[in-house]
Amino acid sequence: MALVLYNTLTGRKEPLVPVQAGRVGLYVCGPTVYDHSHIGHARAAVVFDVLVRHLTRRGYQVTYVRNFTDVDDKIIQRANENGEDCRTLAERHIQSYHDDMDALGNQRPDFEPRATEYIESMVRDIQAMIANGSAYPVDGDVYFDVTRPRQYGRLSGRNLEDMRAGARVEVDERKRSPFDFALWKESKPGEPAWPTPWGVPGRPGWHTECLAMSHDLLGAAFDIHGGGHDLVFPHHENEIAQADALGRPFARLWMHNGFVRVNQEKMSKSLGNFFTIRQVREKFHPEVIRLFLLTKQYRGPVDFSEEALLDNKKGLDKAYRSLREAAEFGPPADPGPETAELWETFQAALDDDLNTAKALGHLFEAVRELNRLLDEARSGKPDKDRIRSWAGFIRAMGAVFGFLEREDWGDVAEAEDGLSAEAVEDLIRQRNEARGSKNWAEADRIRNELKSQGVVLEDTAGKTTWRRVT
Repeated sequence: MALVLYNTLTGRKEPLVPVQAGRVGLYVCGPTVYDHSHIGHARAAVVFDVLVRHLTRRGYQVTYVRNFTDVDDKIIQRANENGEDCRTLAERHIQSYHDDMDALGNQRPDFEPRATEYIESMVRDIQAMIANGSAYPVDGDVYFDVTRPRQYGRLSGRNLEDMRAGARVEVDERKRSPFDFALWKESKPGEPAWPTPWGVPGRPGWHTECLAMSHDLLGAAFDIHGGGHDLVFPHHENEIAQADALGRPFARLWMHNGFVRVNQEKMSKSLGNFFTIRQVREKFHPEVIRLFLLTKQYRGPVDFSEEALLDNKKGLDKAYRSLREAAEFGPPADPGPETAELWETFQAALDDDLNTAKALGHLFEAVRELNRLLDEARSGKPDKDRIRSWAGFIRAMGAVFGFLEREDWGDVAEAEDGLSAEAVEDLIRQRNEARGSKNWAEADRIRNELKSQGVVLEDTAGKTTWRRVT
C-alpha cells in the first residue's frame, strides 16, 4: 500500500510522491516563544515526530525543519510587562519548549531556525513584492495586497468576495483591503528594529518568516508543510499568497492537526482554558501524555481530561508490566514470522494518513497476545522463543510511536500510584519471612495489603511473582 496523506490544499488523500526520490522535506510551524507551551502545542510536535519516525522506518531520508517565532507583538508585549528585553524572554521560552518536547520523547528537528536569523531574506522578499506591485508601503509599514494572487483563499476554501460581505475586521483606512496583511511593521521606540530599503526601521510581520526559512533550508519546492488546524487561515493562506506573488513554487502537500479541546472548546491561551505541558507533567508521566495525544487520528480533535489520561496510564502500565514479565525469559528478540501479518496491518494503518488510533489498536492486540503466552508460562508451559519474539515486536511498534522504551517504568511510573516496585519487593520479602516462620496470619495480612494496593501475588514453584491489576 502506498503511503497517503490528507492534503488540505486539495481536500483529499494523496500518495506521497517526494520532489526528490527517497527524500522528504518537512516544514512545521513552531511556537511563538512568549510563554510556556500548552498541550495543544504538544499535539502538533508529537504528531509530526511520529510522522518523521514512520517515514524514516519506511526508508525515506527526512529533513525536518521547525521554526521559532522569536520576534512578534506578543513577545514585545510580554517582555514589556516583565521589564526585560525580548531576546531574554524568547531564549528562556525556547529552552522551556525544548525541555517539554525532550521530556515527551520528541526527536529534535534537523533545523530549528529563528525568525531573527532570516531578517535579511525577508526584507529581500518584501522588496521584491513591493517592486512587482504585490505589496505597498504605508507610513513605515508594508502590506500585502490580497487581491493580487490569482487564487487567494484556495487553501482554506474561502472566497474573497464572501469574506468582504461578512467582514467583521477592524477598518484601517491605510489598507487597500481590510484583509491585506502586514509584511513589515514600523518599530516603536525601544522595540526590536532592523533597517529597510524603504527607509523606516522595523520588524517582520508574522506571516512573512516561514516562506524565507522553508525556502532557504528545503528549497522552493518541498514536500510537506505542517502545523495546527488554526494556521490554515490566515497564516498558511498568506504564506501561499506570498509564494505566488514571488513566482515561486511551494509545499506540495499541507498537513494540519486537529485541536486539543476542553469541554468541546479549542484549548488556547486566548480563551484562557489551556494547561501547560509543565502543569500536566506534574501529574502524569510524559509517556502517558504522548500516548493520549496519539489516541485519535491527527486530523480530528482530542478531548483533554484527567480521566482520559488515567485510562492511558493504565494501558501503558499493562504494556510495561507484560514486557517486564517477558524479560524474565530473556531479552526481546527479533519479531518472528507469526507477527508478520500484524506488522503489515500496523504499517498499513500508519500509511493511511497516519492513523495512529488504528495502529495503537494493533499494538495493544500484540500486548494481549503476549499476555496469553505469559499466562501459559505461568501454567508451566513457557514458550520462551515466542515470548521474546512478541516482546521484541511490541518494542518495535512502540519505537514508531516513541514510547515503551524505558527500562525503569516500574520504578518511575508505578511509583506515582503510591507503591514503588522496591516497596512491593520489600513486602514480599517480609511475607516470605513470615511464611518461613509459619506466621500465616502475618503472611495473609501482607498479601491482603498488597492486594488492596492493586498488587496480586502468585506463588509457583517455590517462587513468588507479582503483577499490578487495575
